[in-house]
This record gives sequence, C-alpha cells and structure tokens, in this order.
Amino acid sequence: MPPGGGGVPQQGRGMSKQAASEHIEIDGVLLKLSRPNDTTGGWIGQREILMQLLACWLTVDASDLPLTPRLIGPPGVGKTQLAMAAAAESKLPLYIYQCTSDTRPEDLLVTPVLSQNGSIAYHASPLVTAMIRGGVCILDEGNRMNEKSWASLAPLFDQRRYVESIVAGITIPASPNFRAAVTMNQDESTFEIPDYILSRLQPTLGVGFPNKQDELAILQYHLPFAEAEMLAMTVEFLQRSHELRLDFSPRDGINMLRFALKRLAQDPEHPISRDKAWREALEHCLGEEALDLEAAAERRRRTLGGDAVPLGLADFFFDADDPLHPDRDDEDDDEL
Repeated sequence: MPPGGGGVPQQGRGMSKQAASEHIEIDGVLLKLSRPNDTTGGWIGQREILMQLLACWLTVDASDLPLTPRLIGPPGVGKTQLAMAAAAESKLPLYIYQCTSDTRPEDLLVTPVLSQNGSIAYHASPLVTAMIRGGVCILDEGNRMNEKSWASLAPLFDQRRYVESIVAGITIPASPNFRAAVTMNQDESTFEIPDYILSRLQPTLGVGFPNKQDELAILQYHLPFAEAEMLAMTVEFLQRSHELRLDFSPRDGINMLRFALKRLAQDPEHPISRDKAWREALEHCLGEEALDLEAAAERRRRTLGGDAVPLGLADFFFDADDPLHPDRDDEDDDEL
C-alpha cells in the first residue's frame, strides 16, 4: 500500500452507507469528501483540441503517467467547458476548484472545520476528492493563485503523485485514474507562475475563438428559443470582433442576446424593435466601445503601441545619441 493509504470506515462505527460513501479514513484521519459537479454540456466544434486534451490523459504503458495540461485563451471561449466535456468523454466524475488570489494551501487540500459537537472535522477539497475517487479536477483560472499555494501541489504533478496536508498531518496519494487540467485566462490580473510549476503543467493548449458556423451552433445550443435573425446579428458582430482582435467572446454574445430577448418579452403591448433591443443590449452588456468595433480596434492598437519602434535593452541605459550606445547609427560620424 502506498504511503498514507487507507480505506472507507466500516458501518459498525455508527455511520450509514450514505455517510460512509462521503467519508474516507487516511492514516487515522477521517475526511469528508466533496460532491462531484453534475453540470452537463458538450463541446461544440474545434474537435482537434478536445482530442489533444484527451491524449494528455492517456497512459500508454503501466509505467506511464497522465499529463496535466494548461488550457489558455481569452475569457469566455469555453476553456472550462472543454475540460468538462473531456471528463464526460472519459466517463470520470468531475470536480472543479475555482482559484483566487487569496487561495491558501489548506483551501486546496484539507480544511479543518469546527463541527456541532465542538470537535474538529476535516473536509477534503474538490481537488483532493478527485485524487481519492479517481476523478477529473479542473483548477479554474489557475494563474490567479499565488506561488505558496502552487508549491503545495508540486509533488502531485510530477512522478510522486501525492499531496501532504500539514493541517491534517497526512499524506494523500492520487488514484491511478486521477486526471487534472488547469485553465488560465490571458489577461493582466494574474500572478506569474514559477517555472518549476509550469514545467509540471504541460503541454499548453490554446483555446481560440470559434469559426462562424461553430459560434452560431454555440448560441443556438444555449438559446434555442432565440430568433434566427437575432442569432445571425450576434454572430456577425462576434466574428467581426474576432477579425479585429477584440476580446468579445461567445459568452459575451450569449449574455447580450439574453438581455435583448428579455427586453423584447418584457412588455408585449409596447414592444421595441429587434434592432433597438439588440443595440441596447450591446451597449449595456459590452460597453459603448462595442457600438463601433473599428474605432475600438484602433484605440486598442494605439494603446498597444502599434506603430512604435520597440526598445532594445541598451535603450534603457544609453541615450539614443550616446556614442557608447551599441546600436547607435554611426553614418553621420563617418561623413565628418
């Protein structure tokens, strides 16, 4: 038996079958397990990236280990949904842990809770429960988590495949069926993940915006009651925003269209036009910049310095006309 191994407590200890299934004893410590996520939903389009994720979780030999990939892309493109669909195809229970900037190691692993009788009860996180039950855990928005919390997971994502709970004083091994993926948004409100953790979270799978056909199918799936005209308007808007490298996502389109449909249904006796409801939803859900995509793209280009000449390292230490500047153009000196 691996270090820290244990079994489910016997019913003879005053525990019903249901309670026994929700607890496990490891090295004399009783852990209350989390419930799996029962959210359903498939993955529409971009079949290749789903196959890549499933390949990460394969083992090709008895000595082989699954990979823990990073799913990277803009907010709202379906990174979490992709991992959920992969878990469903793998027929494994799903657990999701939402990472935040104040996530602590004990939040990730085992949390002590004061029970009704005044004793300490230990609750296993969704991650630890997935390890024990052999399920899939999605660490959602992992780059919002600090280094101290990531450090507690280092032995889990290498060949050791275990975690150590200092709070409970136990070592918890992962089931051979345990699989994981980490989603990460591409924005600035995140932590820098240390290299020794990134080397364990491989490969990196980029989730991009869907094409026109897939985006229409996504909106139809979530809003089967929406009229074709309004679906088409929303898809055209989203596709144009993708072309201009703006960050409006299918999630934005779904929320915007929901608001527009609610406004249309709000007062049947004094209906507003579809175009007006759609434009109102566009402004209130996505902001005034969404009313003129070309202007928004131009402002974004200027903010990112589209026409600026990139600075080299020497530019931080020397003026442009300094004779010691290693990249200085000496043509004028040669003419003298």
